[in-house]
Amino acid sequence: MVVPDADAQYALPDGRVLTKADEVITYVARNFEPYRGFHIFMRAAEKICQHRPEAQILIVGSDGVSYGARLPNEQTYKQKMLDEVSLDATRVHFLGSLPYKNYLKVLQVSSAHVYLTVPFVLSWSMMEAMAAGCVVLGSDTPPVQELIQHGKNGLLTDFFSPEQIAEKIDQVFSEPDRMVELGVNARDTILKKYTIKHSIKNYERMLGNL
Repeated sequence: MVVPDADAQYALPDGRVLTKADEVITYVARNFEPYRGFHIFMRAAEKICQHRPEAQILIVGSDGVSYGARLPNEQTYKQKMLDEVSLDATRVHFLGSLPYKNYLKVLQVSSAHVYLTVPFVLSWSMMEAMAAGCVVLGSDTPPVQELIQHGKNGLLTDFFSPEQIAEKIDQVFSEPDRMVELGVNARDTILKKYTIKHSIKNYERMLGNL
């Protein structure tokens, strides 16, 4: 399981090295597509860049489709959204698919992790972000609601509101002490309920009830 690391560093392709002291916002998806709210996040990223001139946004994933329909004429959702929004390319970084070790470093330097999904199976990345002590800003949708208690171990946001996402990112960086507490509580949630040990016990209990 990923662990918090106050000394973690992540080197960007341009050579800049990010640490936990930087304003780092992360978004992770296997593929950039509407099921995981990529279009909403991109619209929020435009507003985040406007509101927070020091923010660095790290986007991990591939430019394909795992769920739902592809766009016509071989267009990708990434290109569609880049055509729609105006982003600061010096502060919004598409990192592609990363080796697991590098991906964990991204989470370890992140302060705010945005996780959006339609009601669908939960991604491992959200749980790993919580385990890393990130403040997770998750969509107010099932199954995110099963893990995130708003204001206790993370924040919930309207899936369809880029404005609300950007406002809550402001909140993360304007209340650092409270946000540290949320990150600690997020990790506690994973340790208490979602470790391998606890999961095996739950499977054994479920099988025993059959």
